[in-house]
Amino acid sequence: MKKIAVIQFPGSNCERESMLALKRNGLDPIPFLWNQNYQSLAACDGFFIVGGFSYEDRSRAGVIASLDPLIQVLKRESEKGKPVLGICNGAQVLVETGMVPGLENYRLAMALDANRRMSDGEVVGTGFYNGWVNVKMTANTRRSAFTSAFETGEVMNIPVAHAEGRFVVPPTLLSQLKANDQLLFRYVDETGEADPNFPVNPNGSVENLAAVCNPPGNVMAMMPHPERTTNGDKIFSSLREYLHTPFANINSGELHFEPSIPPFSDYEVPEGAETFLVDLIITDKEAVSVEQALAGLGHQVKVKRQTHWELGFSEAPSESDRKSLLDSGELFNSNKEKLALSVQSAGNVFQILVRHKEGAVGQQKLKALQEWFGIKGLRQVRRGILWTLEIAGDNPTQTLQAILNTHILYNPYAHECCWYRR
Repeated sequence: MKKIAVIQFPGSNCERESMLALKRNGLDPIPFLWNQNYQSLAACDGFFIVGGFSYEDRSRAGVIASLDPLIQVLKRESEKGKPVLGICNGAQVLVETGMVPGLENYRLAMALDANRRMSDGEVVGTGFYNGWVNVKMTANTRRSAFTSAFETGEVMNIPVAHAEGRFVVPPTLLSQLKANDQLLFRYVDETGEADPNFPVNPNGSVENLAAVCNPPGNVMAMMPHPERTTNGDKIFSSLREYLHTPFANINSGELHFEPSIPPFSDYEVPEGAETFLVDLIITDKEAVSVEQALAGLGHQVKVKRQTHWELGFSEAPSESDRKSLLDSGELFNSNKEKLALSVQSAGNVFQILVRHKEGAVGQQKLKALQEWFGIKGLRQVRRGILWTLEIAGDNPTQTLQAILNTHILYNPYAHECCWYRR
């Protein structure tokens, strides 16, 4: 039987059902932990990065795992035609590595952003969602290593469980992916029709996307969980067929998208707005994990992470409104958080404010504060993360650029970033 490495990082939790799905479909699952000798992966015929919460989704889902040295082995082996499947958190890892959608040199080109459940243009939910969804295979049946057992247009009913599963793709790249038939699965209703509204689309993905492959079709990032039910077995029987009789894909043209990442601007407080920062009282494990990941890449830096709130008012808030805001529990949890001051920028200290472009969490907080706490003068709420980097060494600016190039702090397709000089 063909051997499939079932790759697990700290926090992965779907290995058992993943191995059972492979076994059901005539494949030999080989458990592989992130701290094993990753060069031994080359002996396997294919690779499966399972779901879960690698590194507890610190910074954002999949990004720390995407910087692990074993990813270089997966890239090298995938270039030989070996299949790589990433489901849920595994899909997030593949997108953060650039293996999906598969630009030259694996440049980052899309995001799996925080869920934004929409209905008739309104945000009706954010955060983790767990349920069953219908997904339709919309590509040519021979387009990928994971679709040959399907008929084009076939629908399967499988579980979904994630908090950051919304495909965000630049329009120019999206057009190329369509033309290249790389959009393999989409969320649909019971009749097979795509509907952008929740619950058909569980996370707000553009074009109702549930799975995307690379140009050759041997790497797929899929957010739903076919491994958790026999309804999804055709994914794995397709994989078995591909491994026994590899085929040339019908449409495997190269992508020619050129990522354009705008430079950071300086943050300015909008007129009529007030800002404040929130610190954790307990140890900030997210900052610790980012610091450790950067140290593993050779960057000596101290990392601090704070929550940044920007509140826009139509008129100056009263002291009563300010007290209601702080006491509401909507903006911070006083049992483990406290109001804080920012660290002053200096020659080797840099501050970067990272905020989601759509700001769905802020929209929900605004509605709650207006409707539940009666703060009528409040007109906008924006949440962000303020990263403070204290960089050691003789050339902190060069090190800063190297850190930004890892994208560990932000994904430019999901976030907007500013220098924070206060």
